[in-house]
Amino acid sequence: MSAAYEVRAHNLSKASENRIHADDVAQKFGFTGALVPGVEVYAYAIHPAVARWGRAWLEHGSAEARFFKPVYDEAMVQVSATPAGEGLALLVESAGVECARGSAALPPPKAAPDAAAWAWRDPPPERPAATEALLAPGTVLCAAPQMLASDYLDSVRETEALYLAEGLAHPGQILRLCNRVLTENVVMGVWIHVGSAVRNFSAGRLGEVVTARGLVLAEGDHKGHRLAELDVVVLGEDGRMLARVRHNAIWRPRGL
Repeated sequence: MSAAYEVRAHNLSKASENRIHADDVAQKFGFTGALVPGVEVYAYAIHPAVARWGRAWLEHGSAEARFFKPVYDEAMVQVSATPAGEGLALLVESAGVECARGSAALPPPKAAPDAAAWAWRDPPPERPAATEALLAPGTVLCAAPQMLASDYLDSVRETEALYLAEGLAHPGQILRLCNRVLTENVVMGVWIHVGSAVRNFSAGRLGEVVTARGLVLAEGDHKGHRLAELDVVVLGEDGRMLARVRHNAIWRPRGL
């Protein structure tokens, strides 16, 4: 038996410099219209995990998601969660099309890795255009402090009451920080988030100021695309680790 969740998608990035989230540019790449960001598709996908495990999942849960078909602005999205072992198999569909697949679990709590293993480097005041050299393995990429705001809950049309009741941040907003380690350091033009693997270590608090530290693990060609894989940690204002994320993005699609 599977649990279902339905939500109307919302493109939070219409004004982004990444014009894949604008109709005209997305259509040039063969899409029907502007793409809803992968981080928001993840936000929809993870709803059943929080509904099942509550705060415990925000504090030590895990999830993986791969995005392979677009979700369009204002389209209805259906998320199904099917028991798989002790976890959940997640499927995101829209207009009858499978858009993303993933999984979620609640492993036992474990100590977070030492955040000192991820160096801090201020984002540059003027970002250079992205190149293979600037995204070479071993490159440090960090995002400036950002507040975890409650308006994100309305933006992703979240219906789970836990967040406001306990003053907790949505995991989609945590994942958004992983995009920022790219966008605050290089100019990429059109790019696409294609997947993430997340391990939570502490729940973020609404109003808390957080930062992200990233390290490029790999960069290379994949079917004509240039793909970057990042190892990112998101840290709370007291230095505790909220999450560690393996984050994958096509930073330069084929044809550009």
